[in-house]
Amino acid sequence: MSKVASAAEAAARIPDDATVTVSSSSSLGCPDLVLKAIGARFDAEGHPRNLTTLHPIAAGDMYGVRGMDHIARDGLLRRVLAGSYPSGPSSLPMPEIWRMIVEDRVAAYNVPSGIMFDMHREAAARRPGVLTKIGFDTFADPIREGCAMNASADAEPIVRRVEFDGDTWLHFPNVIPDVCVLRATTADEFGNLTYEHEGAYLGGLEQAICVRNHGGLVIAQVSRVTARGSLRPHDVRVPGHLVDLVVVDPDQKQTCETPYDPAISGQVMRPWSSFATPEHGIEKVIARRAAQELRGGMVANLGFGISAMVPRILLEAGHPEAVTWAIEQGAVGGMPLTDFAFGCASNADAFVPSPQQFIFFQGAGFDMSFLSFLEVDVEGNVNVSKLSKKPYLTAGCGGFVDITSQARKIVFSGWFEAGAQVELTEQGVSIASPGKFTKMVDRVEHVTFSGRRARELGQDVLYITERCVMRLGETGLVATEIMPGIDPERDIVAASGGRVTIDENAARMPLSLLTEGPMEWQP
Repeated sequence: MSKVASAAEAAARIPDDATVTVSSSSSLGCPDLVLKAIGARFDAEGHPRNLTTLHPIAAGDMYGVRGMDHIARDGLLRRVLAGSYPSGPSSLPMPEIWRMIVEDRVAAYNVPSGIMFDMHREAAARRPGVLTKIGFDTFADPIREGCAMNASADAEPIVRRVEFDGDTWLHFPNVIPDVCVLRATTADEFGNLTYEHEGAYLGGLEQAICVRNHGGLVIAQVSRVTARGSLRPHDVRVPGHLVDLVVVDPDQKQTCETPYDPAISGQVMRPWSSFATPEHGIEKVIARRAAQELRGGMVANLGFGISAMVPRILLEAGHPEAVTWAIEQGAVGGMPLTDFAFGCASNADAFVPSPQQFIFFQGAGFDMSFLSFLEVDVEGNVNVSKLSKKPYLTAGCGGFVDITSQARKIVFSGWFEAGAQVELTEQGVSIASPGKFTKMVDRVEHVTFSGRRARELGQDVLYITERCVMRLGETGLVATEIMPGIDPERDIVAASGGRVTIDENAARMPLSLLTEGPMEWQP
């Protein structure tokens, strides 16, 4: 008996007061048609009401896939826990979910993505919630915000510190979902799901198991349906006994601004020459310096922003496969993509489900991570997750906290000042006019990475900017390498308000970093 239903029929099965878990990563794997139907049903009937939704990674983007914005309605949405939220440039309108958050119309939490996947696994096995050290001394810790994004969330704590076996842990009690909404490429009539056109598996299997184990409803959105028995068992990622309803959307996008690219789903391998290399400029210089930390054979994690250029630096140098890249959506190896397709990779060696990828990250199995920053303070704390003036310019923490909490080495990249006019000359980097404000602050607005915790764990932490390389010292930020052309006292110490000091043995970086040709890099 076929499980195929319309999106409206699926939405009609969701009861009031339900907790709904959604598998997505922005528009990558987003079950947008089902989410749209839930919003449309509420507009027409006033139901379902008072939903709690769980999003290990954001559902939707700001470029045509609305995702969670379909259900951002007063009365429909009571509480939302998400690893990240739709984000984009200030030139676009604020997503409605962000408007609800800042106006305190929904209790909203930003929970590290890996912890959210852990929550599903623990709830599925009926264990008493997540016990973890991920997030200590960050905004996820109840000694700070405890993941709360507004007053409504602060009034309903979801995490606490507990003592267990002589040690202190963060405890996230179970939030048990009643409904799972996920997405795949193909379903057979029984509901077996394959992902051949998807750029990642994400966490749909774990989310479906969690809901099934608690007697709930699992809805799968796909682009096509085939006869039962026509799918290879090895290709089935979510078995049909976990799936109740199948909704067909032949027009679902593969990822943001991308209807379908077979290289993203690993069905073709692109020539290395087909990948663009970064344009010459300051950000490329920063990425080059970051790439110098790598050695052949390493496994490295990669984040958004300037850090996303680092694989292209190795590509331009003629070594595209010297380092194995691992990204939180699940791709391993190949070439991580940038801009709208960030979170995907072409020429990947493998796709790992996100929950397993986060186990790898949380346990620090990789060699180093390349990440970006919004601001850094005198204790070495980093903020990437909150910007009150323009909240939707950042997606929240995503997997940042899971990745950095126990990583052996972290390389942060970013601009020293916001809005500075910086030029490349034959002599080096020239500050033509100062910026509006320094990104080296007394205290970050949100602690996404704890400098204090990093010192306790002995983590190796670098902060690379267009002016210098800083290290996390016992007394704060110390510039250990200076860009050619930079005046240390004027462009670093004074520009930071004295928050950055200069190491007495600080070295000058080579001018070769600034040349237009490929950087020399040896595996």
